[in-house]
Amino acid sequence: MKLFMSSIDAVSEFTGKIAAWCLFFVGFFITYEVVMRHVFTAPTIWVDEVSRILQVWVVFLAASYALKHRDMVTIEIILSNPDTLRRRLAETFAIAMLVIFAGTAAYYGYGLWLKETMAGHTTETYLAPPRWLTDAPVWIGSVLLILQALVQLIRIWTEDIPHDDVLEGAH
Repeated sequence: MKLFMSSIDAVSEFTGKIAAWCLFFVGFFITYEVVMRHVFTAPTIWVDEVSRILQVWVVFLAASYALKHRDMVTIEIILSNPDTLRRRLAETFAIAMLVIFAGTAAYYGYGLWLKETMAGHTTETYLAPPRWLTDAPVWIGSVLLILQALVQLIRIWTEDIPHDDVLEGAH
């Protein structure tokens, strides 16, 4: 079980770092576009589309990283004591809802991705990249989120909830 948990944690860390680098490149590409457009009067055809694709990947890759680091939105007004059964039940319920949502997204996202990939569809833009580039992160990120949620669920019932989360306040 520890190997499973540490493996999923490592994947979440890795995807979180990929997401961070993608955001760096989005910023770089947009800066490049501003310079090309306003300084050289030569706008690009690729920056907008590539930046949007990277941002879709960022959202779905970063979700498992955020869950691993307990950076999802939490309300701790009545659940400030991490050692209570009420807190564990509330976190279990929240993770169960997250798994239902992510499972739905993974199921339908995979179906859409498979259909678009098999048909060879592209986006309706001048650059026309394949649609799987924007469809794949939905189901891949959702599966990663489900796996990290299972790890967090195990932690809720087998380990103490970190006390420093309570001291930081609601996030």
